[in-house]
Amino acid sequence: MSYLGVGVSPGNVPVYHGTDLKAVDRKVKLVELMLRFVICVLALVSVLLVATDSQVQEIFTIRKKAKFTNMKALVFLVVVNAMAAAYSMVQLLRCGLSVVTGSVLLSKPLAWLILSGDQLITYMMLAALGAALQSAIFAKYSEPELQWMKVCDMYGKFCTQSGEGIASSAVAWLMMVVVTGMSSFSLFRLYGGNK
Repeated sequence: MSYLGVGVSPGNVPVYHGTDLKAVDRKVKLVELMLRFVICVLALVSVLLVATDSQVQEIFTIRKKAKFTNMKALVFLVVVNAMAAAYSMVQLLRCGLSVVTGSVLLSKPLAWLILSGDQLITYMMLAALGAALQSAIFAKYSEPELQWMKVCDMYGKFCTQSGEGIASSAVAWLMMVVVTGMSSFSLFRLYGGNK
């Protein structure tokens, strides 16, 4: 017996610690449900912020309009976040159904499919974030060696709103990393036998 009152087993004696696995599984599913909802909302906020972003600037009687389609990295960010929102909505429905029906155990093929989808969306979000952040840094600080100027000095509102969309996407990506960890846990515990 340990000093905390928790039983220690040599490996061949089953020890019951009083945890209700169904209650733990239900709490995990509720957390996953909430995270997927927040991911969906943040991805949609990112899409709306970046896709509706535009600013008109007059330079020597020439009107120039900055919009997100001028930067392919922002277009990629919008597309990936729209995909992440749609995927999260589908997974949100699946999680909601499993919480309502009480069935928390998955089949191995379905668990593999969920983990693969989560990883795919997570990696795509990371790639889109990397591209958008690089473009944002060039727009904010310029690159004199390549003769790229500071665009954010002229289009301040455009840069601010795009930055807010990128920040929303970054938070959604971090939550997606957590959800991917949860789905990998759900998958690999199916390989634990009858434990």
